[in-house]
Amino acid sequence: MEPMSVLIGVVLLGVYTGAQNFMAGGGTFIIFPVLLLIGLDPVTASMTAAMGLFPNQLSSAHVSRQLASGVHTLSLKKLLIISVLGGCTGSILLSITPSKIFSHLVPWLTLFATVLFAWGSLMRPNPVLAGPGIHEEEKRQVIEKRLLFSQSLIAVYGGYFAAGIGFLMLAALTMSGLEARRAIATKNVLVVAITSMSFVIYSLSARVNWPIAIALAIGALGGSWIGAWLIQHIPNRWLKTYVVVIGLVLTLWLFLR
Repeated sequence: MEPMSVLIGVVLLGVYTGAQNFMAGGGTFIIFPVLLLIGLDPVTASMTAAMGLFPNQLSSAHVSRQLASGVHTLSLKKLLIISVLGGCTGSILLSITPSKIFSHLVPWLTLFATVLFAWGSLMRPNPVLAGPGIHEEEKRQVIEKRLLFSQSLIAVYGGYFAAGIGFLMLAALTMSGLEARRAIATKNVLVVAITSMSFVIYSLSARVNWPIAIALAIGALGGSWIGAWLIQHIPNRWLKTYVVVIGLVLTLWLFLR
């Protein structure tokens, strides 16, 4: 059993993590290093974080469900199916992969996701897809194929190690044409589709630290409602800037730690 002071600290940190997960994602990057400092090995820390944050993800998806949508003719249902299948694949991969691989992958994946989001949401549209010489139907097909491919990869990665999937999905969705609030809502729904299979698989594992997972769940649930309030009162431009700043700070910290 973990000391009470540790559990209280995890609850408080969970509040911030839950709010950040609702708005931008990346909350796992906050809690994962803390779980390592507590003394959990990387695989246990990853599974415990996933189990603790799942109720927060469910709550965020419930709040976001009416605003979530597909892109053009690519329906939300298709994106959900891809997310479930990819999440299941990634969860199985985690159970057979050495835990040391996390330490090397996390900083680079965070940097990649942050740069991609900044380019896709803050810069001008891709001239290849925005030019007058490209037929609207062709542009739509290219966008949908890119989103299908990227969501498939994100889902597998998310089932393997959920940190950063919010950043990655926001980048893919905003680059596909969704405005910030709708992209955030869609991301929240797709996250649950990805992590639901992880929740089922990890719940059968003896490696989950349940006291910490429960403490994290309590704090993160409160944080999701704070995030839902904040997203209604923050302009789109500020939301995008917030995501980029948080991503850069997390990337720098992960490279230096």
